[in-house]
Amino acid sequence: MAVQNKPDQSIQNIKKSSTTSLVFATLKMAVATFSSRILGLVREQVMAASFGASGLTDAFTVAYRVPNMLRDLFAEGAFSSAFVPIFTKARVENEKLARTLLWSMAIILGLITLSLSGLIIYFAPEVVRLMTDEEFTRDPSRMGLTVQMVRIMAPFLTLISLAALFMGALNTIKIFFVPALAPAAFNIIMIASMLTLPPFLIARGQHPIIALAIGVIGGGLIQLFIQIPLIFKKGLGPTGEYQFKGKWTESILKRLGIGTFGIAATQVNILITTILATGTELGAVSWLTYAFRLFQFPVGILSVSIAGSNLVHFSQAWKEGDEAQAKRLLKASYDFSWLVIVPAFALMMALSKETVNLVFERGAFSNADSLQTAKALTQYLWGLPFYGLYKIFAPTFFSIDKPKVPVIISMVAVGFNIVFCLVMVPQYGFWVLALGTSLSMVFNCTLQASVLSHFLDLKLSFFISLRVLKFVLCGVGCFFLTNFLKMKFYQFDGALWERFLQFSICAIAGISLYAALLLIFGEGRALKKLIKKK
Repeated sequence: MAVQNKPDQSIQNIKKSSTTSLVFATLKMAVATFSSRILGLVREQVMAASFGASGLTDAFTVAYRVPNMLRDLFAEGAFSSAFVPIFTKARVENEKLARTLLWSMAIILGLITLSLSGLIIYFAPEVVRLMTDEEFTRDPSRMGLTVQMVRIMAPFLTLISLAALFMGALNTIKIFFVPALAPAAFNIIMIASMLTLPPFLIARGQHPIIALAIGVIGGGLIQLFIQIPLIFKKGLGPTGEYQFKGKWTESILKRLGIGTFGIAATQVNILITTILATGTELGAVSWLTYAFRLFQFPVGILSVSIAGSNLVHFSQAWKEGDEAQAKRLLKASYDFSWLVIVPAFALMMALSKETVNLVFERGAFSNADSLQTAKALTQYLWGLPFYGLYKIFAPTFFSIDKPKVPVIISMVAVGFNIVFCLVMVPQYGFWVLALGTSLSMVFNCTLQASVLSHFLDLKLSFFISLRVLKFVLCGVGCFFLTNFLKMKFYQFDGALWERFLQFSICAIAGISLYAALLLIFGEGRALKKLIKKK
């Protein structure tokens, strides 16, 4: 009997090792992304202190949104979901073929994005008018600055798209830390630009806010070139052969074409919400942007890290034919997402006003700006747990060769959001745009989970389990304790170090209770095993 059990035990060890590998890959990405997000937060602080929430920051936000809209298609969004599973499959078949595919796609991607950048530069005035309310374009100086910044930042699309391509390639060979750290370099360049370039620009008759646009281009360059040495070091350099037509290239482009429809629907959503925001109050675009930056902090550190790791590990198991292991890895990512997102949701919901006050309220950023930003942040936060799950579910459909499904679902969710915002914003104001984003994400994620359960034969207990319920209950306790302590301790008019100390006490107490409740509910054993293995 003992001899017969050895193979089973070996298989179990491999499965546990794969799950542990997924978790640690996620943690590595999270550590690197945390560094980037901290610097991103500093970047937003410098921007808020220097320019506040005004027509000028609205101009930069609108201008930056132009390349960012297309970035969702060619960088972090549809392209990554299409490229990683195909590149993983190509590497299994032939290493040289995979390298040829990588550099062929780099050339194709570069040519497409450079062409789009050229069109954006040429039609910049028309693009700005398309994205804004008539009230926005009536101010000729603000309109001129926006057009100028659009033209400066247009090539950022090419830089960030190629950076995302190399990041996806490195992730497939289980290299997560350096690619996830690359955005930190972007933020450093942005911060340096804001601190050093304004006097130089003023002396030459340019507006100081142009420093932001220059910083975006400089940051995009460094984010791309910081990864290239690692690409060569790991044997992924060009082979000298290119394949612009072939089953692998065509498969990626076909999936990208499918994803384009979903991205197009999303961009229509962004376009309409931007127009609605510019037509409400002066500064509304900036309030929503600052709030979304804070919302993206846990999303970027936790959800994106989990999703990136899951995409690589799930794709590998699925392409190798081990569907049971792929589903176990998906379940591990799902549970891990709830474990880390629930306390983040509870803390940020309890400390929304305090977070904005501590992070942004200084210099040109007033108390009134803080209140409006906190209002938007609260509405964004309702969608936080589901945003994390969406980041896991959407790429999974690409791995199982069902790329049309998330696209169709996204289009339906976007339609829901557009109708909701068009009806509610005129009556209630700009903050409804944040609430609409959250509700559409809940709707999107619920539909994806339903369809995914059909394709993978997942039971309801996969999504609604006792473990997830425990995480939610622990989060409720975390919220109430943090909310109680902040009302007792936090002083909005205190010195910066005092507010930071008060904020830290509230947050540490809340997260400590969350961990303690996990132990009480019997989840401590799994956490202890994870720490012991590490």
